[in-house]
Amino acid sequence: MYLTIKKSLTGLLKLFRDSISTGHVRSIEAKKNILGSVLIRGCSIAISLVLVPLTIDYVNPGQYGIWLTLSSIVGWFSFFDIGLTNGLRNKFAEAKARGEDQTAQIYVSTTYAVLSIVFSTVWLVFILVNNFLDWGKILNISSAIGSEVSSLALIIFTYFCLQFILKIITTVLIADQKSAKASLIDVLGQFLSLATILVLTRVTEGSLMHLGLALCLSPLVILVGANFVLFGGQYNRFRPSLAKVDFSYAKGLLNLGMVFFVIQVAGIVQFESANIIIARNFTLSDVTSYNIVYKYFGLTNMVLTIFLVPFWSGSTEAFLKKDIQWIKNGIKKYNQLNIVLVILGIVMLFLSDTVYTLWLGKGKVHIDFLLSLWGFLFFNLSMFAGKYVIFLNGISALRFQFWACVFSPFIYVASALILINHFHLGVYSIFVAAIIANINGCVLAPLQYHMIINRGRTGIWLK
Repeated sequence: MYLTIKKSLTGLLKLFRDSISTGHVRSIEAKKNILGSVLIRGCSIAISLVLVPLTIDYVNPGQYGIWLTLSSIVGWFSFFDIGLTNGLRNKFAEAKARGEDQTAQIYVSTTYAVLSIVFSTVWLVFILVNNFLDWGKILNISSAIGSEVSSLALIIFTYFCLQFILKIITTVLIADQKSAKASLIDVLGQFLSLATILVLTRVTEGSLMHLGLALCLSPLVILVGANFVLFGGQYNRFRPSLAKVDFSYAKGLLNLGMVFFVIQVAGIVQFESANIIIARNFTLSDVTSYNIVYKYFGLTNMVLTIFLVPFWSGSTEAFLKKDIQWIKNGIKKYNQLNIVLVILGIVMLFLSDTVYTLWLGKGKVHIDFLLSLWGFLFFNLSMFAGKYVIFLNGISALRFQFWACVFSPFIYVASALILINHFHLGVYSIFVAAIIANINGCVLAPLQYHMIINRGRTGIWLK
């Protein structure tokens, strides 16, 4: 019996190894990174699940809502990236696929230089403006804690500016189809944040300032270490250097980046304004409820994203080398995975109340079933769209997405406010509005993929 079980396990292990090590070189690399990302993201999910109730216990749902809302407001400033990191992702992948390491290094160095200049300027401006902002009125909270919130805003904004520059290393990793290593950097930052919060709960009373410092400093420590280790070793030939900064290359990054910029702005309006709209029209506790649902059903989208990340740069290389069949096979497998995740989402929906109680504690946060239902529907639509959008991003076919994103923020905000103020619907209006505004994901991206890959069309479809 023991020998039979051992033989079966050995056979399964061999089959697993063979499945990982067979196929196109690009596919093998993707499989390895997906496997690594699954394990790392599993740790990330576990940390997130522990961190949310731990943080709420350390402060309270209202104060946690302040943290979430402030983070969302600061997140708006990511548009100062003007799409450069996504432009770098495609340009780096193209240069490396052609064996042009020096060109890739110039793109990396120039991106570091431009973002350092931009975010240093933005940070200095924020320091001046922050002194005149009335955070009590902005967040609809007591003016008594306005000073503390102002200091917290400065901490978050400083973290935001620094991490945006330092995370260029993760862009390089993802462009090089090393998404597992990029995920590892993120999860190490999360782990250090969790460890710090655990220490704080034992040695201090609940404090927004302590919470902000713990959640901001920990990821920065990991990012600084990652930059030194990777650019000093594996990516030494791509390390940023002042001698390699060439602002003429910035034009190529900016031409592509400006398109990504508009797409990013649309994403910022949709995802970052949600907390602000809720805070202004409901309560800060409702901000917490919305984010709990977002994190819970976002798990299915996170799983799909783990598999999708290598597809972006893989599509860049495959399309450049006219390997259309590899792209078709990828989309087919992603559709199969999508169906599995929809079924998983249905199970999660029916178990949601039980899970919330076990996760957060009984009576900690009230979450209406309709909020869970619309969160489930929103993420299923996002998963359907994701595979097509990632492919189009990889081959820089962005015109349709660009124009859709010009109008979608207005559709989103208008829909949300109409649903809340005219139809008097609940917090789930935010998810409904996001679904209404997702024209590109629902219609344009799948159509564009079909015309390029299945019909072989070029022209406007490839622009």
